[in-house]
Amino acid sequence: MYQRILIANRGEIAQRIMRACRELGVETVAIYSEGDRGAQYLQLADESFCVGPAKATDSYLKISNVISAAEVGNVQAIHPGYGFLAENAHFNEVCRSCKIDFIGPSPEAMGKLGDKNIARELARAAEVPVVPGSDGIIESEEEALRFAHDVGFPVLVKAVAGGGGKGMRVASNNLALKSSLQQAKAEAEAAFGNSAVYLEKFVERPRHVEVQILADQHGNAVHLWERDCSVQRRYQKLIEESPSNSITSETRQAMCEAAKRLILTAEYSNAATVEFIVDQQGNYYFIEVNARIQVEHPVTEMVTGIDLIKSQIRIAAGEPLNFVQEDVGLDGAAIECRINAEDPRRNFQPSPGTIERLVVPGGFGVRFDSHVHSGYVVPPYYDSMIGKLIVHQPTRKEAIACMQRALGELRVDGIATTVPLHQDILTHSDFVEGRIDTTFVERTFNTE
Repeated sequence: MYQRILIANRGEIAQRIMRACRELGVETVAIYSEGDRGAQYLQLADESFCVGPAKATDSYLKISNVISAAEVGNVQAIHPGYGFLAENAHFNEVCRSCKIDFIGPSPEAMGKLGDKNIARELARAAEVPVVPGSDGIIESEEEALRFAHDVGFPVLVKAVAGGGGKGMRVASNNLALKSSLQQAKAEAEAAFGNSAVYLEKFVERPRHVEVQILADQHGNAVHLWERDCSVQRRYQKLIEESPSNSITSETRQAMCEAAKRLILTAEYSNAATVEFIVDQQGNYYFIEVNARIQVEHPVTEMVTGIDLIKSQIRIAAGEPLNFVQEDVGLDGAAIECRINAEDPRRNFQPSPGTIERLVVPGGFGVRFDSHVHSGYVVPPYYDSMIGKLIVHQPTRKEAIACMQRALGELRVDGIATTVPLHQDILTHSDFVEGRIDTTFVERTFNTE
């Protein structure tokens, strides 16, 4: 086991990793930007270093500064969390060249799965269903139009790099496709430094279901069942739950085994999330792999009883998994609401500022993962998520009731948050009865 780990992230996930390390007896080194100087969660680290100005490109994304902090901090490994450098294969390579372990997959596996086009080829090799798509990168409008007319509109233009909905556009006719190509390429170039795109047949009103995998460096892999992430807006997830109530037990088993096959085919180790869409007929299709820990990992932890962050660290340190597939149960139902500093009644306008009062809900089966507190100043420079409210109960019906109660107790005075929208969603009959898909929020609520 490592003696000392640097956490190349900030906020909620940095605090989450610090807590896991403390329980493992591992010292932590934190980094922070000028925008996060004085943040209370930094006090949980054994040592901390400023890595630059508030702007992420000059601090959290500045590889040389992060590596310098790791070397001065005398660490054996770096945990990237999610976002920032978590899926940057070059950063992964730099860590290896500096003889610092990267707590995640190898650079080779990350590179293969980070390119969605290569990932689709690996999925086919592993006999995992994929959405009908172009054979490779789309080089011209003419090529895009030929594909669209072959499979039929609508089609989805998709960046080969990155995630989070950036570089994605739906096109329903020739003119829209030409425009979507230009927009997706420009957005992908700005977000990921890679303008390459490919096309897929657009599956209308799908469910978004993803499978959590853990794989060690000794050829062992297990799935930790699935999460349903269909409640989202513009490809940004709002609510996640496990298990999904939209699939049959047979589909669940087949999908989870397919995800595991893909990860083994890619010779991947550490935590991975294999994402699928499920159509109205119950058919599932692979879409991408997230080669990192996910924001929504707590719902999986609650239903399986497995600490994913500790598992990541142990795997990176070379330890084999200490459980097999048959040991992974699925206990009850868990739901997570992302609490963002945004105003859903004003087109999700960011709401930075001072949290004048924070009241955290409690009670049986309630968990609140957050780094904020009364008096905390939400900075305007980073992702707007300030916390995650998670509940775990014996049944989905009880989990919904528990979340409704917990949202009612949560108070974040001084800034706008997404709590009112979550309350509306949790009481809507379509959500309660499971009649949701990825367009549910935009079809049902006025969020513009």
